[in-house]
Amino acid sequence: MALKLFHCHEARSMRSLWLINELELEAETIILSFGEALRSIDYLSKHPLGRVPCLEDNTGDKKVALFESGAIAEYLCENYDTKQLWREPGNPERAEWLQWLHYAETITVHAASLTQQAIAIYDPTLRSPTVRKLETRRLEKAIEVLEQHLQGRDYLLESGFSAVDVGIGYSLHVGRLFTDLSAFPTVHQYYQRLAQRPAFQQSLPAKDAEHRIYTAENYWLEEV
Repeated sequence: MALKLFHCHEARSMRSLWLINELELEAETIILSFGEALRSIDYLSKHPLGRVPCLEDNTGDKKVALFESGAIAEYLCENYDTKQLWREPGNPERAEWLQWLHYAETITVHAASLTQQAIAIYDPTLRSPTVRKLETRRLEKAIEVLEQHLQGRDYLLESGFSAVDVGIGYSLHVGRLFTDLSAFPTVHQYYQRLAQRPAFQQSLPAKDAEHRIYTAENYWLEEV
């Protein structure tokens, strides 16, 4: 296939996989585990930091490789959008679309820090309760912005569902593992709405899939 996505279950690459599914694009998905596969010489030639996502597009004369999920979202929409998920330059919602496209990472950076504390740092004695408390509060503050913005609307943009809901939706999907989304009723309903989309469901790993990052129902009930 011309499109190839390198992906780890429920990592940031889920944004790209979900968007590919929303756009109904044919793409080969290469599932990687965290560890040696990401540090191989071959993969480091694709992504110099050994992370996911990485998207390759060899359609026709194209030889494109991208490894930032926001850039991948904009690239896929710019080149392959047939579902009105993009807001092109000149569109009245363009600036707002770009804002939420990048705000997704503002949320995820805190969830990533909490993932390190709860999962990636194997030795519990090296984990920091202070970091967990600070990052949880920062995550919640970022979600509060969405709680206010989503009042009276179903999606981030007034015109309806778009690619930025995919980016933010993934951030909430991980964020909900580290704080109780029901404390933000509008955001909680928004996430539930997104989670019912077939393209979202197609992007999730099977419960018994190997190499899953998150294996607990949540991590915020753990004692901090």
